[in-house]
Amino acid sequence: MTHYDMIIIGSGPAGRRAAVQAAKLKKSVLMIDRGRRVGGVCVHTGTIPSKTLRETVLNLSGWRERGFYGRGYRVKEKITAEDLMQRLAMTLDHEVENLEHQFARNNVQVAHGAARFVDPNTVEIACEDGEMVRATADRFIVAVGTEPYRPDSVPFDDAIVDADEILEIRRLPRSLTVIGGGVIGIEYATIFSALDVKVTVLDAGDSLLQFVDRELVDEFMHDLRDRGVTIRLGAKVESVERKAEDACLVQLEDGRQVWSEMILYAAGRQGAVEGLGLANAGLTADKRGRLKVAPKTFRTEVPHIFACGDVIGFPSLASTSMEQGRIAARAAFDQPTEAPPEFFPYGIYSVPEISTVGETEEEVRARGEAYECGVARFRETARGHIMGVSGGFMKLIFSLETHRLLGAHIVGEGATELVHIGQAVLGLGGTMEYFVENTFNYPTLAEAYKIAALDAWNRMPPPTKTAG
Repeated sequence: MTHYDMIIIGSGPAGRRAAVQAAKLKKSVLMIDRGRRVGGVCVHTGTIPSKTLRETVLNLSGWRERGFYGRGYRVKEKITAEDLMQRLAMTLDHEVENLEHQFARNNVQVAHGAARFVDPNTVEIACEDGEMVRATADRFIVAVGTEPYRPDSVPFDDAIVDADEILEIRRLPRSLTVIGGGVIGIEYATIFSALDVKVTVLDAGDSLLQFVDRELVDEFMHDLRDRGVTIRLGAKVESVERKAEDACLVQLEDGRQVWSEMILYAAGRQGAVEGLGLANAGLTADKRGRLKVAPKTFRTEVPHIFACGDVIGFPSLASTSMEQGRIAARAAFDQPTEAPPEFFPYGIYSVPEISTVGETEEEVRARGEAYECGVARFRETARGHIMGVSGGFMKLIFSLETHRLLGAHIVGEGATELVHIGQAVLGLGGTMEYFVENTFNYPTLAEAYKIAALDAWNRMPPPTKTAG
């Protein structure tokens, strides 16, 4: 039995960042992953695959050029599932090789197998060859991520799939029903829509993407409907059935029926803690498999065991999970570290992209601060016109009293890149005047920051209080 300073269970964004951080502190580290290759959900079924699929679809379909050449424009006339999977395999191989190299040069040992706590300081690893290996450690980090929520009432098969299985489809359907209007459901709905698949989105709530600024969501939904996506809100699912080889039925509680060739069930995820033996370590997960941790250190109720990444719940982003892993590893060895940043961006890799940082208009209004908004539409910029974009806009929210930036919200081409300018200004306490007085490269979409700030400036009085 080998002893380590730290054992990390899971090699996704949180686990890998924690492992490298602990190794840089000169600690002995064992990383355990139940997959055949490192990377976790992020690399194999989540972030990297879905974004690779999106980019492949946009390239092969000629989506970005349709503003000039019309909706019938295609780069490849007949796109197949095999076309999509080829690029996906190349990207995943590259990511895995990078991770393996990173672990090797930092002396992080990797074990492949299913880990189970035997007691608070011991894990048992069921290796692929059937061998059972035990290891002990002074500290642990649980970073096992999540898996799709699969209710027993849904008869999953090759036509009724979850968000992991949709990456393994052998043919592209002519029609797709997406159950769940969250981030994953919306990303795949819009990707398939870009392939001219007839898509219907069902969500039980009164709006999609509940955490995003409502004005952005309204613009986004208008864009989807304009290109033929059907959105049904308040749609509570009663049953899901496979009726024939190319016919699936979703029966709604209000009596409506939705038929399609394929169904993607994307109504939530749950922590991948089954078989982990949490009780043997003194840990308890909630009904969705999530672990409770201290917000600044990510320590669980068992002092030497930490948890981070999607298994602890919101915000469940690869970017924030990486930072959580780094902080948890430093906290585990009593190293000084800063608290997680107050402002971090959300990126939704839909078609078009959505990205947001800071407060939404609804949040600012709810806490009673006087504010003003500025809006810039991408078609108003020279770069937007050159690119042929017809939609997309940026919304900036400023304090009326101090002119300080409170939130930046973007929908459209390049939103997940553009948002970082707003993130920097927000984090540094910058004001509207920064955007108004500074020079942006011309022509760029980033120029929208100046346009949006000027739009707000035209309606705002001078600041009555200095920002900060």
